Amino acid sequence: MKQPLVEAMERYLREQVYPLHTPGHKGGRGVAEPLRSLLGPAALRLDVSLMSELDDIHAPSGCIREAREEAAKLYGSDACFLAVNGTTGAIHAMLLSALQPGDKILVPRNSHRSVMGGLILADAAPVYVQPPYIQEFGLQGQVTPEQVEEAFARHPDMKAVLLTTPSYFGMAADTKRIADIAHAHGAVLLVDEAHGPHLGFHNGLPPSAMQCGADMAAQSTHKLLGAMTQSSLLQVKGTRIDVRHAADVMSLLTTTSPNYLLMGSLDAARSQLAERGPSMMEDALRAARVLRDELRGIPGLQVIGPEHVVGRYGVAAMDITKVAVNIKDWDCSGIEAGEALRRDKIAVELVDPQNVLFLVTYADWAPVQWPDTVNRICRSLRKLSPAKNPLEARSAWAIQEEKKKNAEKAEAMKMDFPVTETAASLRSVFYGKKNAVPLAEAVGKICAEPVSFYPPGIPVILPGERFTDEIVRWCGVMKKQGLPVSGPADVTLQTVRVLAEQNG
Repeated sequence: MKQPLVEAMERYLREQVYPLHTPGHKGGRGVAEPLRSLLGPAALRLDVSLMSELDDIHAPSGCIREAREEAAKLYGSDACFLAVNGTTGAIHAMLLSALQPGDKILVPRNSHRSVMGGLILADAAPVYVQPPYIQEFGLQGQVTPEQVEEAFARHPDMKAVLLTTPSYFGMAADTKRIADIAHAHGAVLLVDEAHGPHLGFHNGLPPSAMQCGADMAAQSTHKLLGAMTQSSLLQVKGTRIDVRHAADVMSLLTTTSPNYLLMGSLDAARSQLAERGPSMMEDALRAARVLRDELRGIPGLQVIGPEHVVGRYGVAAMDITKVAVNIKDWDCSGIEAGEALRRDKIAVELVDPQNVLFLVTYADWAPVQWPDTVNRICRSLRKLSPAKNPLEARSAWAIQEEKKKNAEKAEAMKMDFPVTETAASLRSVFYGKKNAVPLAEAVGKICAEPVSFYPPGIPVILPGERFTDEIVRWCGVMKKQGLPVSGPADVTLQTVRVLAEQNG
């Protein structure tokens, strides 16, 4: 299977050209140890500038153009762009390509914070929709077709609909129906498909955005396939998006010094998927089933599966390679479980107050090593089981602390994601004057910075939204659970930035 960009890089390496040009480390000779030894000479020699034989990402006519064309052919799109600023950059480009300043766009309220950045850049007006809440697991589902229809009834001038599908937990929206609704109203469908670059290559997985009629999709090739971190793709299909304009936007947002190792890894990952995509996905599904089966054998754990969510909460299908376990019936939080697993040298994808998420890919499947890894995961979790740590066997102080912790955990689990009220545009707040105030004194004021608990990076409040008692309380409870805060200048949340009050 050809890899036009990788092959061009390989030819360049064989020529042993002496570089009297950037980068300054000159093929790795100037890189400090131990990084030089860790990366190795070949990788550093491929950290090159824009040589004519390696093409130009801004005006591709050779190997980069061919790599893009092969990726579009693989995914069934009409055009594909290499995104070297991750899916964040692809999402920004998607929004700027599809929208004019002032355009309205439906946005799920649980979208990743990168969407906010794209809305600011595009000067677009979000119409927020809150997906259904899955109380049983403390998770949010997907925007439903009915919610999309209702939004168009209220805002018939919406120009686009954005979906985040599949979600971090593998829950896929009814993308095909929503695409039909958007198109019937003269709008485009944009998909944040960060967690779905592997979809469409096995019938045991949900269909891809392109298969469902999306006009654009931003994919994190690095998250679940063989590309390097920060390497993503932006797909465009159909005539509703001006591909030439999309190319201009990508050029506007892309560095003039793209890293060839990142671009080459996209080409290699695409080639690998084209050559053996179905067998790769079968390996991923096989590995996930083994892990799911073993976790189901641990008393008190609930392994979240299609039987719990598909057909409800806006969820049309589920990617089971996202293996999530709910531990609300245990005497510990998901955060504590994640920390315990890490002490046993197992790093997980995500934790929240009651869930732990294991991300499984084709690279995990090895008939001998994978079962051993699964056993290690299960042994580590069993050490946290209430059966192993009965309350009556602990000291009076430990019992008191456990009861306090359980009460706090119960409070966190029963809390719904707060409802927000938009009071100012994202862009006006971004350029407005800001003040820092104590979190407790922010009620009633307009937020001037996003506040997210990461992962999964979903803002509880966005710039332009008004702080309420519920939001302040929610932030305090989640912070107490140990979730890291992302977005505000003060990540301790002692203070938050708000829009300065205008006098007169």
